[in-house]
Amino acid sequence: MKTPARKKQENLAIAAVRALCIDEINKAKSGHPGMALGSAPVLTTLFLNHLNIDPKHPHWMKRDRFVLSAGHASSLLYALLHLAGYGLTMDDLKAFRQIDSLTPGHPEYGHTIGVDATTGPLGQGIAQAVGMALASKHLSALYPDGDKLFDHKVYCLCGDGCLEEGISQEAISFAGHNKLNNLILIYDANDVTLDGGLNLSNSENAKYRFLSANWDVLEVKDGNDIDSIDKALNSAKLSVSKPTLIIVHTIIGFGSKLQGTNKVHGSPLGEEDGQAAKKSYGYDYPNFAVPEEVYDLFKKSVIEKGEKAYQKYEDTLKWYERVHEQEYEVIKKTMENDVSAYLPEEISLEKKDSVSTRVASGNALNWLVNIVPNLFGGSADVAHSVMTSLKDKETYSPTCLEGVNINYGIREFAMAAINNGILLHGGLRSYGGCFLVFADYLKPAIRIASLSKLPAIYLFSHDSIAVGEDGPTHQPIEQLAMLRSIPHVDVYRPADEMETYASWLLALKNTTHPSCLILSRQNLTKLEASSYENVKKGGYIVSKENGPLMFSVLATGSEVSLAIEAQKILEAEKIYVRVISLPSLEVFARQEESYQKEVLGTSYDKRISCEMLSTFGWAKWAKYQMGLDDFGASAPAKEVIAKFGFTSERLVKLIKKALKI
Repeated sequence: MKTPARKKQENLAIAAVRALCIDEINKAKSGHPGMALGSAPVLTTLFLNHLNIDPKHPHWMKRDRFVLSAGHASSLLYALLHLAGYGLTMDDLKAFRQIDSLTPGHPEYGHTIGVDATTGPLGQGIAQAVGMALASKHLSALYPDGDKLFDHKVYCLCGDGCLEEGISQEAISFAGHNKLNNLILIYDANDVTLDGGLNLSNSENAKYRFLSANWDVLEVKDGNDIDSIDKALNSAKLSVSKPTLIIVHTIIGFGSKLQGTNKVHGSPLGEEDGQAAKKSYGYDYPNFAVPEEVYDLFKKSVIEKGEKAYQKYEDTLKWYERVHEQEYEVIKKTMENDVSAYLPEEISLEKKDSVSTRVASGNALNWLVNIVPNLFGGSADVAHSVMTSLKDKETYSPTCLEGVNINYGIREFAMAAINNGILLHGGLRSYGGCFLVFADYLKPAIRIASLSKLPAIYLFSHDSIAVGEDGPTHQPIEQLAMLRSIPHVDVYRPADEMETYASWLLALKNTTHPSCLILSRQNLTKLEASSYENVKKGGYIVSKENGPLMFSVLATGSEVSLAIEAQKILEAEKIYVRVISLPSLEVFARQEESYQKEVLGTSYDKRISCEMLSTFGWAKWAKYQMGLDDFGASAPAKEVIAKFGFTSERLVKLIKKALKI
């Protein structure tokens, strides 16, 4: 039981947190006070009484994680990080939402110490929290006595908006199915969205929704009742077989004259209403002022407690090093998502004459799993089509936590966001796969991975109209251009088995941004010139001209072989063409200009791109394009390819036309 003095201190701390939120947003003249004021009691209680964290060591592995899925309430998180000693100063709070500040409008991982995930796009934080909880479970089982290093809780705060987004249901269902009892989701149920009352758009029963998904559900009827909040959090931590939802009924913009309405969702209170709100909390201090007793409370309850927890972890780590020396070395090498110590500098491969790059990718993955100790991934119900299954390896489940194959089900968006959570947790290199046409379902999570500088790996198979009979609904056109448009994402479309292996190796060596592997369903002919060293440069001369260079063909994937066929036809007519394989335009663009010119060979007006997808983006590299800016058709692959003119004969005609021959 709390003493009256302790309860008084906590209530003062909550008032201080609310006051800081008001001041941050008022000074910025921008922000979202509604949820910040409503959720201040539950988050302050969480930080003071429950989170196992050490602000002086913000990245230690066994710490609890906290994800603010409702990232628009960032002023609340920043206020708590300031009080908890994470290095955010009062000046940082005063710079809320200003250029180059440590307190941007929505939390950004890697930008602000103490922020465990980039959030703001609603619902994604829930899925990232699921990924963190999954990583904790898997790592605890992967290593002997792993629970002593990796067993912790993952807390996530969401609102009505997060739960309306479709990704939330994908993630909730996955978490319940996998019995992630280390996951605690706190739902700020204020019944208000930006456009008005929640009843304008939603009438579902959240409790029954979560119960049907195999979650435990607790409820706090008054969001200002810190005793009930404490009790619910303590109960949630004791769950043995299910994730827990805590529904906390709050009042949006608590203390404002506009409380309980959508008008307080995303607009500053202003000085007059802000002062009135502070008065209602009994908080009589100047703007951006916090009494010392609040700092003292956080020092004792968060900082000093965290120091002890971290020291205990360090002692455990030293014990682990003595008892499990070999496993300790693996853990030490892989905690930062860097597996370069296990990767070869070259690839020795006896190339097959003809193999699809999806099969080559599956072979590469099954080669890599035997040398990289922490691979963990799967696909969105297409493991046998995208070839993501690790042979002779167990599937992850509540009864097989050490399993390395993940069955994501038909949940593409959640798969990508869960992968982000796994990588944010650290200690595992994860991947996820689906058909390229459904990359659109993943796009927002790929964007967050790039923004968060996460080395996520995506496998996208069935990469063109060669999908055939499934027709235009399943034949990608614009998806490849979309992936290439996302900043800091390396997209690889390999043209044969060697290029596929090389793409995998480069994706795993990368530790700072995502990689996408675009894979064919149909078999592709081996290329004599393909090599790891060539793919490392993003582009190379795959078939050199046998006379005075007149034209260059820039191709990727299955179209490289098509371009070589056209080259042979033209050579018979003494028209000498160079064929360039460009497995990754992004990697090629990073090479020295001298190398690019050496490879491209000809002037801009004597180049053509050849890719069986949208021509969007190719104008940067070539004046002419042989691509597809229309949807496909349903028929056997060869017939579809012929219908849209992806033949060596057509390429020959286009080159002759460009040369005016």
